Amino acid sequence: MADTTLLHPPTSAAMTISSDERAFFVAMGERIASLRKERNLTQTQLAEALGVTQQTVQAYEAGSRRIPVSALPVVARTLSVSLMVLFGEEQDKEEKAAARKRGPVPQWQQHIEAIARLPRSRQQFVAEMLRNVLGEGAAR
Repeated sequence: MADTTLLHPPTSAAMTISSDERAFFVAMGERIASLRKERNLTQTQLAEALGVTQQTVQAYEAGSRRIPVSALPVVARTLSVSLMVLFGEEQDKEEKAAARKRGPVPQWQQHIEAIARLPRSRQQFVAEMLRNVLGEGAAR
């Protein structure tokens, strides 16, 4: 019988990353932490926007856990920066001025983004609650 271990490596083995990749994630985590603090956001607020725990955000910022690529657009939007800034590219003067004007993402916007990530049935439930709270339920 042929040895198939080379074709099908064990799935339980952890993927190793190079020292350059590790340095990249540490630097990105430091940038995220710095940007978050500049915008007076807590790790908990960023975690809510991402749908993860505060401990997970702490691990991202420390570089001990790799942030998923799919989460980067949400991080960028929440911190009011471009993806290029998260990757370590400098902002131009216009981008910096616009970010200062925008400031941190308001909490209501973070809630809207969290609702958008819910299953459709839960979104409908939240919409109905909002209609009732805002008085639109009686108008129907």
